[in-house]
Amino acid sequence: MKKLIVAMLLMFSITAVAQSPKDMTTIYDFKPLNNKGVETDLAQYKGKVLMIVNTASKCGFTPQYKGLEALYQKYKDQGLVILGFPCDQFAHQEPGDDAAIAQFCELNYGVTFPLMKKIDVNGDNAAPVFVYLKNAAKGTFGNAIKWNFTKFLISRDGTAIKRYAPTVTPEKIEDDIVSFLK
Repeated sequence: MKKLIVAMLLMFSITAVAQSPKDMTTIYDFKPLNNKGVETDLAQYKGKVLMIVNTASKCGFTPQYKGLEALYQKYKDQGLVILGFPCDQFAHQEPGDDAAIAQFCELNYGVTFPLMKKIDVNGDNAAPVFVYLKNAAKGTFGNAIKWNFTKFLISRDGTAIKRYAPTVTPEKIEDDIVSFLK
């Protein structure tokens, strides 16, 4: 019986280790939850250009939702997918629940791109996808996310990842999006 328990524990620990962000090799290995709590396998976006953004509804950068939506509408048929990940780690600028966030984004900015479940992007509880992105594309002062609306642009094959500071507006990323779409 002891051997069976040890074997089961070993199997569990191997499975748990295999799911850590360090072992994930591409963006397509992740399955974050959408804002309705449903797992979203990022592998479904292979062949698409992804922009992943940590967002907030009460931030000075919140009007960037308009630019993000404009880019999404302009390029979604060519393969651009934008994923918004609400985060409340910066000055409590995303206090709502997932339903309230979605309603705010739709009513105020006409957001139609997918919104994900509210997450942490830094610290011990950081979402694995953001741990991966921060390590894949470090910022100017290290890998921590400094504020809301940090953006990551990922090539169609998932190999090229560019990071943009919150002060870089969606419009300023358009040339890189076009380049990644080619």
